[in-house]
Amino acid sequence: MSIPASELSSAVGEDEPPARLAGDLVVWLFVGLELATFGLLFLAFAFTRLLQPEVFAAGQAGLDQSVGAINTLLLISASACAAHTLACARAGHHRTATRWLLAALLLGGGFLILKSHEYLTKWRAGTDFASNDFHMLWFMLTGFHFMHVMAGCVIFTLLLRPLAQGRYSAGNCNALESGCVFWHMVDLLWIVLFPLVYLLR
Repeated sequence: MSIPASELSSAVGEDEPPARLAGDLVVWLFVGLELATFGLLFLAFAFTRLLQPEVFAAGQAGLDQSVGAINTLLLISASACAAHTLACARAGHHRTATRWLLAALLLGGGFLILKSHEYLTKWRAGTDFASNDFHMLWFMLTGFHFMHVMAGCVIFTLLLRPLAQGRYSAGNCNALESGCVFWHMVDLLWIVLFPLVYLLR
């Protein structure tokens, strides 16, 4: 007994739409470049710590792990809000999506405030780039990441208005997807940066 061609194609999944990479390809290329850049900085930090264990141990002892942990929760929560934003926008629930995106933006802003306070505390104590190799790399890594969080917050701010106006849908969500991809990269970088710089001895 033969199976009709239409049923056969459906059975093997030929009628299903092909998988699509979320967001713009340019954003993914940028993400790859940024991950490679941070990877080199992480290696530089780890290698220098092997050469100067006492300096790095003293520097890490002076960091506030609780602030770092709170910042980790803020970024992970912001990523969860961004994911909810995208899901709601694709489902056509634009008001709910706007609220989720605003929550992600506020959480990202909370990270920036806490990190700024951490920098200010260090500078008031006389600690800067020139203090030693640990603080030079700490400022470089966290400062570079800080700028990425700022960029992510700017992107979320720019996405808020068109999202509230209902411009995004399941078939037209490229800009929102790209913004979320960028933010998830920011979150991933911190998940590596926090234990490497604040916790590992």
